[in-house]
Order: sequence, then structure tokens, then C-alpha cells
Amino acid sequence: MATPVMEKSDKAPEPGFADSPYITVTFRVRRFNPEVSAEATWEDFQLEIDPKERVLDALHKIKWDLDGSLTFRRSCAHGICGSDAMRINGKNRLACKTLIKDINPEKPITVEAIKGLTVLKDLVVDMEPFFQAYRDVMPFLITKDTNEPTRERLQTAEDRERFDDTTKCILCAACTSSCPVFWNDGQYFGPAAIVNAHRFIFDSRDEAGEQRLEILNDRDGVWRCRTTFNCTDACPRGIEVTKAIAEVKRALITRRF
Repeated sequence: MATPVMEKSDKAPEPGFADSPYITVTFRVRRFNPEVSAEATWEDFQLEIDPKERVLDALHKIKWDLDGSLTFRRSCAHGICGSDAMRINGKNRLACKTLIKDINPEKPITVEAIKGLTVLKDLVVDMEPFFQAYRDVMPFLITKDTNEPTRERLQTAEDRERFDDTTKCILCAACTSSCPVFWNDGQYFGPAAIVNAHRFIFDSRDEAGEQRLEILNDRDGVWRCRTTFNCTDACPRGIEVTKAIAEVKRALITRRF
């Protein structure tokens, strides 16, 4: 019995089928290591990579294959934890949500740490001032009844809708570190802290709205906002940050919330 033989086809392959999907991309990363130099420097890395991959995938390739000393934060890699916020081509983004093909890979792609917070190494910043501002606005439900409830605290769908947008915050600091006021004065609470205060100020179950408003009525509070909309543009969750800040300002004036 004859052995079957595959015949060679003279038909040309379909466009894109036989071609490699990989392209050469240059990543220009702002490096900083305080143990080596007090100055930050830019370093280029060339990768063969599928443009449908994410910037986070590219950073992994650099760290695993080219330079193990590259330092950055990441955790879930799916836009939920907020760990990998950084400036990519001059704009605050999550590296895990940014596709290479969407950021003009024909030119060098710049990657650097977010602004306004002290850089510890490479793309890692000191997040403590950011989280301190978050803690200062008491981002948790407060009620006058100190007894443990025997049933859930009911809320209408309309009341829940009132603060739905600001529940989406993942504390990535993309909004706060895009704010020019925060760049110039790190004492400003920043958009993220105000957004998280908004989430409880307008929660019908909460009873500490007045306290939070007084906290944000400080010289470094909500009135420092200059309504540049940088924060809204930077938010990877699509929160209307500037609108939330305006609503907190209005609540301070009218005491209605």
C-alpha cells in the first residue's frame, strides 16, 4: 500500500497568513536608580512584538529577556488593581490596558513614572502621600448607630445611582498624578481622594457627610481644583472626576447632598 504524500500547492498564501505578526518597536524608558545616580536617564529597548499585545507585555519582555533590573508595579494585569499606572507617550494610562498598536508604534514609545509623587526606582513611585489623602477623607460607611445592624441597610435604586460613578475608582492615581495643582503642591488632596469622599457624601446610608465636607473645605481641599479636566481624561475607568469634584463644591455651598 502506497504511503500518502501531501502535494505542494502552487497557490499563494492568503495575505497576512504566512507573514509574521511581529514588528520592531522601540521602547524609551525613563530609568532611575538612586543607588547608581541622582539623575534619571532615558534608555532604549528594541523588541520584536505583536502590536496587539499590551505595553505591560512589552515591559515583561524587557525585564525577563533584556534587563532584569527594570522595576515597575503590576498585579492583576486586567485593569482592576490599578498597580501599573504610568505615563505612556506623555499620557497617564494603565500599562495593562494600553495596546501597542494604539500608540503609534512606528515611533519610539516613551514610558515613565507618573508625576507628582517621588520616584523610588524606574517606574515605581512612593504612593504613601496619595493613600494618606485617601485615608483622610474617611472612605468607609459611618453611621450614628454603633450597634451592629440586624439586617441590611436598605437603599433605593435611585439613591444608589446618585453615587454609582464614583464607586468605580481603583486607586491607580492616574487622575491625581495628572493634576497640575498636585504637581506643584503635594499637599492638595487630589482628585482621587475627593472622588472617594463623594462616594460616601452622597450615599444615603452614610451619616458623616458634614465631616467629610469640612475636611475638604480646607485650604488644600476641594477649592484647589482649577477644573482643567486632566483627571477626567486620565481616568482608565471613565469616571467623570471633574463633575464629581464640582458636586462636592456645590454641596459645600448649599449643604444639600
